[in-house]
Amino acid sequence: MAAKTNPGLNELDEKCIQTIRFLSMDGVQKAKSGHPGMPMGMAPAAYVLWTRHMRHNPANPKWLGRDRFVLSAGHGSMLLYSLLYLTGYDVSLDDLKNFRQWGSKTPGHPEFGHTPGVEATTGPLGQGISNSVGMAIAQKYLSAYFDKDGSNLFDYKIYVIAGDGDLQEGVASEACSLAGHLGLGNLIVIYDDNHISIDGNTKLSFTEDRAKRFEAYGWNVQIVDGDGNDMASFEKALKKAQNQKDKPNIINLRTHIGYGSPNFQDTHTAHGAPLGEDEIKLIKKNFGWDPEKTFVVPDEVLEHMQKEKDKGSALEKEWNDKFEKYSQQNPELAELINNPYPQITDLPTFPPEPLSTRKASGATLDMLMPKMPLVLGGSADLTPSNNTRYKGVEDFQKDNPTGRYIRYGVREHGMAAIMNGIGMSELLRAYGGTFFCFSDYMRPAVRVAAMSGYRTIFVFTHDTIGLGEDGPTHQPVEHIAALRLIPKILVLRPADANETAYAWKIALEHTEGPVALLLTRQNITTFDRTKYPAAANIEKGAYVFVKADKPDVIIIGVGSEMEIAVKAAEKLAAENIKAQVVNFASWELFEKQDKAYRNSVLPASIKARVAVEAGVEMGWSKYIGDAGEFVGMHSFGISAPYKVCYEKFGITADAVAAAAKKSIAAVK
Repeated sequence: MAAKTNPGLNELDEKCIQTIRFLSMDGVQKAKSGHPGMPMGMAPAAYVLWTRHMRHNPANPKWLGRDRFVLSAGHGSMLLYSLLYLTGYDVSLDDLKNFRQWGSKTPGHPEFGHTPGVEATTGPLGQGISNSVGMAIAQKYLSAYFDKDGSNLFDYKIYVIAGDGDLQEGVASEACSLAGHLGLGNLIVIYDDNHISIDGNTKLSFTEDRAKRFEAYGWNVQIVDGDGNDMASFEKALKKAQNQKDKPNIINLRTHIGYGSPNFQDTHTAHGAPLGEDEIKLIKKNFGWDPEKTFVVPDEVLEHMQKEKDKGSALEKEWNDKFEKYSQQNPELAELINNPYPQITDLPTFPPEPLSTRKASGATLDMLMPKMPLVLGGSADLTPSNNTRYKGVEDFQKDNPTGRYIRYGVREHGMAAIMNGIGMSELLRAYGGTFFCFSDYMRPAVRVAAMSGYRTIFVFTHDTIGLGEDGPTHQPVEHIAALRLIPKILVLRPADANETAYAWKIALEHTEGPVALLLTRQNITTFDRTKYPAAANIEKGAYVFVKADKPDVIIIGVGSEMEIAVKAAEKLAAENIKAQVVNFASWELFEKQDKAYRNSVLPASIKARVAVEAGVEMGWSKYIGDAGEFVGMHSFGISAPYKVCYEKFGITADAVAAAAKKSIAAVK
């Protein structure tokens, strides 16, 4: 087998491909866990793509002019890690030997920001291919915005390796449908059509005609039959895809999982478990390699593949020279590339009149977005309800790539994953809106955003039972608690219109991960800030809203329930009970404050406390303690006018005042 060469490959190419296969097998075997079969089948195509077609620089994985590569079939991560090591990225042979171990650069699935050269976190299947749609939108927009003079600074492609699992996940269907509508010709997906998943052959559950499905989406579909080694045919298809301008591309490449394994090729065993030392020795022997040696990298292989460093450095130098000339001709645009986010100095102010925070959000976007050309907005077919489309903005469409508003359609999960992909461009940020209840459909992508530090802004309107008549299917109850449970996401629930403006400032300036804005459908009180503290205090997460001298109880309000908290304090004052009211807009921001500030807002000496929020109680015990009371939801909602909902579910000023008395009694 060692002497055999396949169409489009010479003997050195074959040796490089075999090295990728064996490193992948050895890494999985040493870890005693992993997925060896996919790297074995896809090694030829990945090798050809990385060494003959992709523009990348191993010395600078963040070079703006590079092509992007997403391993959507993230379980085959040893394929990517082997490529990164062999082509000269900051990934060592020891890193491959430490696959899936504590502190290594080679976790079980690729993680953005953890391993140099990894463009996206691709654990849950379907996320990577969906991210790539966002990456393709980003390239189209950047090129249209900056390359008006034909400079082609952002003339790059997005390459994806995806598997059967990716194509089965619903999020991929959502994203790929939109990609076809938008005509994203810069997107090239290589489908590892190996017919095997964990349960066994895909004929058990996945028998649709994938080619016709993607043709129906509006994609350019090419089929490369064979065993995955005919690189002449693969390259021919790849070049056609590279020249396609008006349609996204998918190359259905017939491969064999566990290629070269006498006992496990084309079996589900090769998908998700080590092959075993005896099997690996047999494979190596059949290819003419020493079966007793592991992690072998022939000198000629390393020398050949690390030429990518020289090629990449030359490509980046050429790009840098082009950018220097561009900077002289377009100084303002060049400055925007170097400093993509201007400082936010002006915000709208709102008079003390009832207004929903979703409408306040829309007015804030009207003021801010024209000054922030690298922020793209959108909504999952709820634009009039979310108020996410600001005045004067044009839609991003196939024939209008300079548009900044994306019509995602009824595709919440796809929207979230696509927004994550837009943000991976480094220059762009994305926000998108839907009803808060539908965050359930988005949760995997929201979780990945938090895990990866993607700076996505999720706009969730209709944030409580306050949306009213649509009823329990649309009324969030457990969602606030569920969102706060996700680590590293900043959740903001502003109490009125002016806090909403500051919430947008916080969201747009936040660089450590995603932000969720929770906004009301119903009109709520806009507090007169000449009588109450400045709305800018939301930056601290929580602050004293109504101060009391030696208070008997602390009432904590959030979002639309702040007006209930204030009214409850007024009722208690009429009975000579002193209540201090705290506005608690963000747990995450509050926890970042020093201990002295946190104690000034929630003094440990005052143990009588009430929290009021139109959601479930989970998590509030940390702030109200054993003697505290919670006024909120203990069931699903109901279809009725929103004021009736609040009254019937007991989320009222009277209920909060009664709870305060109960907590005071418990402390005494």
